[in-house]
Amino acid sequence: RNALVKQYQKMFRFENVDLVFDSEALEAIADEAIKRASGARGLRAVLEEVLVDIMYDLPGREDIETVAIDREAVQRNVNLTLVPRAEGGDTRSRRAS
Repeated sequence: RNALVKQYQKMFRFENVDLVFDSEALEAIADEAIKRASGARGLRAVLEEVLVDIMYDLPGREDIETVAIDREAVQRNVNLTLVPRAEGGDTRSRRAS
């Protein structure tokens, strides 16, 4: 119910963007939080570090359909995969409910 990944996915849906994590990315997030020994706060901190830049960029962009996170993005805080929106795609139909 209060899963952090779902919370971030919903925030991204407000900008009509899908946020996807591969299984290795989720493992890397958990590993990093364990290293910090700070429990759920550590999970949130890792996610914020990975996503903060794109979260500030998205409101001004309508060309991004999906943000994909992999292990390298988590471990090195680089290489978020941005999937462009198809030309002429209707962004209004994908509003978060």
